[in-house]
Amino acid sequence: MATAGRERPPTTDDTSLVTSCGRRIAVRRLRLAPADRPISRVTLNVGRDQGGEPGVWAALTADEARDLARLLLLHAGLAERATEPVEPSRKGAPSS
Repeated sequence: MATAGRERPPTTDDTSLVTSCGRRIAVRRLRLAPADRPISRVTLNVGRDQGGEPGVWAALTADEARDLARLLLLHAGLAERATEPVEPSRKGAPSS
């Protein structure tokens, strides 16, 4: 999605952000405390879009959240460095 000339809406707190297409992504900690073993997860809640379509959510372990963060940072860096359009691969095309 092109966002040239537009900035993301401001976030209201440190636990969520609003994307340029209007979806709010909330990141929180879920803690369940059964007596024998507490359970803690990082939750992502992607809210409804501007047309009212429902969002999605996920509950991640701490390791899964770190892996997701690593992948997001990796791909954000790749997106920032992508200055040339990607050409689709052509099967059977001679290599140079």
